[in-house]
Amino acid sequence: MDIDVRALTPDLLADYLAYFDHTAFTDNPEWAGCYCYFYLRDPQREDWNTRSGEQNRASVAALISAGAMQGYLAYVDGAVAGWCHAAPRSFFPIFANDADLGDTDPGTTGAIVCFNVAPGRRRQGIASALLDAAVRGLTDRGMALAEAYPGKGGATTDAGHYHGPLEMYLRAGFAVVRELESCFVVRKSLA
Repeated sequence: MDIDVRALTPDLLADYLAYFDHTAFTDNPEWAGCYCYFYLRDPQREDWNTRSGEQNRASVAALISAGAMQGYLAYVDGAVAGWCHAAPRSFFPIFANDADLGDTDPGTTGAIVCFNVAPGRRRQGIASALLDAAVRGLTDRGMALAEAYPGKGGATTDAGHYHGPLEMYLRAGFAVVRELESCFVVRKSLA
């Protein structure tokens, strides 16, 4: 299987929206309204529980159109088969006041926050290909570190692995630097 991973650009907006409108959450409809906006919102000004899926979709579409959202789409046979949200940590307002992450510079630390692989395409190497592309992209942007937040406790559903499984990061050369209540913080030097 050939996996073609592309950095998100404004010209891929229609592909991104079609994937999240019709494919990404077919087996997890309660999360369908996220559109991968959760980590982009300002928690000081926006209550996640009051936002609609339409609002999240519109916000993400505006960010992508402006070139202000970063991440990677994986294509298989010409169709989007997965997504990875990765950018400098400073792009994610939700992390601005997170004391658990205060030991690194958010301007030179890349954050890998979400994965979504299409049902029927899982366990075929797509998330690993997306992770590799994210690490390369963060390196190209001058990040000194790549950081991610795999969940603890062994997720019982594929949706529960939306941060990516710990084992995938360890295979890719990340190391656990902190254990929090709900997740691990893993990092990889990009120097």
